[in-house]
Amino acid sequence: MLDVVAARVARGEEVQFRPTGSSMVPLIRSRQSVTVAPVDTAKLEVDDIVLVRVAGTTYLHRVTAIAGQRVQIGNNRGRINGWTNRDRVFGLCVDVDGVPRKNVEGKIVHSDPAENT
Repeated sequence: MLDVVAARVARGEEVQFRPTGSSMVPLIRSRQSVTVAPVDTAKLEVDDIVLVRVAGTTYLHRVTAIAGQRVQIGNNRGRINGWTNRDRVFGLCVDVDGVPRKNVEGKIVHSDPAENT
């Protein structure tokens, strides 16, 4: 399911969905509604929650470290998924159950309406 969402976000869509799992508790609980929007990866910061592909798997997890063009991804329980390139970060979690996430201003990439006509 996350691969389908990632493809939509990569096309410039803002997507709302309900991920499952407990690895991001208490930030995101299983089946809570989240909204993910396309992100300017140059503006990523540690602790941003991103939709990202690491070693062939797509996650909605935290940025735990940044080194140049690479970001380290992990869950909210201390597990590190690994390093990946910024171009594999599809989007940024902008809200959870309608509550806006902090520090997302200025990081969202808005699609050009002319491109959709």
